[in-house]
Amino acid sequence: MSASDTAYEHVKNAIFSGELATSTFITEGEVADEVGISRTPVREAFLRLQAEGMIELYPKKGALVIPATAQETREVFEARALIEQWAANQVWARRADAVPGLREQLDAMDAARRAGDAAAFSAADRAFHAVIVDLAGNSVIARQYAHLRDRQVVIVATNIRSGASRMAASCAQHRELLRLLESGTKAAFVAACGEHVSYAGNLAIAR
Repeated sequence: MSASDTAYEHVKNAIFSGELATSTFITEGEVADEVGISRTPVREAFLRLQAEGMIELYPKKGALVIPATAQETREVFEARALIEQWAANQVWARRADAVPGLREQLDAMDAARRAGDAAAFSAADRAFHAVIVDLAGNSVIARQYAHLRDRQVVIVATNIRSGASRMAASCAQHRELLRLLESGTKAAFVAACGEHVSYAGNLAIAR
């Protein structure tokens, strides 16, 4: 990776893991020292992260990790529900192709839950849903969905880290989605995808 890419991934992963909490202020110098590069590529990384809505730049000062408002949280989950129900409807004809990838990610979620690894759990959760969206066959929507999930990871990180019970409930819901895809009806699967997103959204709004 280029120096800019390295800085970008460093800051993004720190935000996703909760190491950089929302409302935290960071500077180019701090990141440059942590990564071992000059400030110029860090500045480029900051611009990318600002474009993705993760940080707000303050010229000659640094950047703030943007906290999510209740309105943004609601809008993120509403947009996610629209995309995922559309994708569930589209992928039904290709459900046999989706099952292996979904089962693999569900196993990864279970392993992360048992290990208490919230970061790995979040990554597998995201990958589970990406299998469905990617197989729906619209690359433009898939790219927008990826950006949407980036922001959601920041919003729900505290909830996921708050305890094993929520990870267990999430695993159970994902297991039901897989069951419906394998042996349920299309209508039930599409509805369950919407209900699952609504459940996650309600938890995030209530945090």
